[in-house]
Amino acid sequence: MSTTTSPVAKPQGKRGLSALLALALAAVLLVGVNMLADRLLSRARIDLTQNRLYTLSEGTRQVLQGLHDPVTFRVFYSRRLGAAIPLYGAYAERVRAMLEEYAAVSGGKVRLEFYDPEPFSETEDRAMALGIQGVPVDQSGEQVYFGLAGVNLLDDERTIPFFQPDRERFLEYDLTRMVWELSNPTRPVLGVISSLPLNGDPRAMMMRQPGVGQPFVVMNQLRNFYTVRDVAIDAQVIEPDVQVLLVAHAQNLSEATLYAIDQFVMRGGRLIALTDPHSESQASRPSPGQRPATDTSSSLSRLLNAWGVEAPSDKVVLDLRGAWRVRADPRDRVQAVDYVAWYNVPTDGLNRTEVATAELQQVTVASAGEVRRREGSTVEFTPLVTSSTRSMLVDAAAVRTDPSPTRLLSDFRPDDTSRTIVARIRGPLTSAFPAPPAVPEGAERPADFPAHRASTEGPANLIVGNDADILEDRFWVRTQDFFGQQVATPISDNGAFLINLADSMAGGEALVSLRSRGESLRPFALVDDIRRDAEAQFRQTERGLTERLEATERRLRELRQGGGQGQANAVITPEQRAEIDAARAEIVRTRGQLRQVQLELRRDIERLETWLRLANIALVPALLTVFAIGLGIFRARRRAGARA
Repeated sequence: MSTTTSPVAKPQGKRGLSALLALALAAVLLVGVNMLADRLLSRARIDLTQNRLYTLSEGTRQVLQGLHDPVTFRVFYSRRLGAAIPLYGAYAERVRAMLEEYAAVSGGKVRLEFYDPEPFSETEDRAMALGIQGVPVDQSGEQVYFGLAGVNLLDDERTIPFFQPDRERFLEYDLTRMVWELSNPTRPVLGVISSLPLNGDPRAMMMRQPGVGQPFVVMNQLRNFYTVRDVAIDAQVIEPDVQVLLVAHAQNLSEATLYAIDQFVMRGGRLIALTDPHSESQASRPSPGQRPATDTSSSLSRLLNAWGVEAPSDKVVLDLRGAWRVRADPRDRVQAVDYVAWYNVPTDGLNRTEVATAELQQVTVASAGEVRRREGSTVEFTPLVTSSTRSMLVDAAAVRTDPSPTRLLSDFRPDDTSRTIVARIRGPLTSAFPAPPAVPEGAERPADFPAHRASTEGPANLIVGNDADILEDRFWVRTQDFFGQQVATPISDNGAFLINLADSMAGGEALVSLRSRGESLRPFALVDDIRRDAEAQFRQTERGLTERLEATERRLRELRQGGGQGQANAVITPEQRAEIDAARAEIVRTRGQLRQVQLELRRDIERLETWLRLANIALVPALLTVFAIGLGIFRARRRAGARA
């Protein structure tokens, strides 16, 4: 009997060897591709955030690519901090990646040095000498560091004492600002005329109350980019080296000072004029030992009217959209209410075609007035900040003397008209003065007093806003103490807005595109609108019911006193008894209606919150489930069709 060899065994062995060889080659190819990608595509990334927070802005690229001299960044980061608090470890990687991107885009002009300061080491001493802040990480008192010091060839230094995760949204802004400051030692001059203590109040600081008398945060930020110079409230001439002049709530200016501002504009100077029908900042800052101010308005009507613009100081714009929630009257059942005099202006109220507002998310205003072009004026009038159509005008006295949030809301009747709060004015202007005014009594005219100019040589460029509270800290920034360091975190874009305006007026717009990236919260606008509409309707209904209730209670007291004659023991007739019973029934019925209105308001809001929770929690999984089931049915039918 002869035996035969199976013809299948040998090919199977060859196929197995080929499969192993293919797997080995695939592994080698995978490792090679990863090494090549790590070398060539180490900085490649896809930014899927809506505001592209992780993509360098065009302004940053302009600053980095325009560097002529190198800038050195020295990063001090204690690995002990990342090991103890993983949040800081992740943020440190983010900072390192961003800095490496800066170095790459700058073509090597940004040089990086990284240090790990060990306790009691020379590196720690160097970090402390550069102003890097040490923070205790545990009870042992050991200091850890996470900061950055930048230096240029002239040994100018700028420091970020401590990187905080709360400011991660502002990382690009902080870094680019540092590069810009180190590469631009000569700064434009910005003059400031104001009746507000923008640069702090030494008298108030002597009272040693926390936060009292400190400079406005926006002024500290302006000093990062400008040489800020105070101009006297009675100045007769604006110095010629002032490029941009900020006039913010300057009250009761003399003819001489108004003429100085007028001639500054006629000579081609750039003006940012902020008036106010009611300054919340002034009202909340009484002078030491004095009562709160009663005159809280400011106006530049002598100048603005001559230039074809109006900024009335007797009217305030109320707006339901974006209104702030504030504490209601203590006697009110509802503890918080929309204060329609203070509101956030979101993106649809900001001019997206203007460089100063194109990248902003929201600007907060308080007791603001409107700005409008005068009838017959030929100047170019470009709104920058506008209210919504759910706004109305009221007398400034309504928010100056008795600012009741509940009353304002109950009286609120929007008129479907949008109003301009801040505008840019362009065009040739004529002086508001035919000749220089007389010298104030007791003063002398400066020796270098310039000759009178009757008009501008070319188109003027100025900003007019009717709300100086844009500068007020409490409306746009939160300042916290971090181990002795004051850290300011914006909640609105007011600071960025003002600096953008100054930059656009001075001609330096490289930083405008990145200054406000991620600087504001993204509220649920539709949800807030529904809630505000419901509450406004409730307040109007509530006020009518309350007035009816008070009238009925007054009538009841009169009936009990015998027809209102003050006779406590007067005989009550059957007709009066019937009227008393009817009044009591009316009071019970009105109170029931009030409770029902409040219940309906609360029920509507709770229903809306419930639907939102369901949408956030269940909608996405439900959609994925439906998609998976549909895909499974499609594949099953496709396989069934293939078998057929």
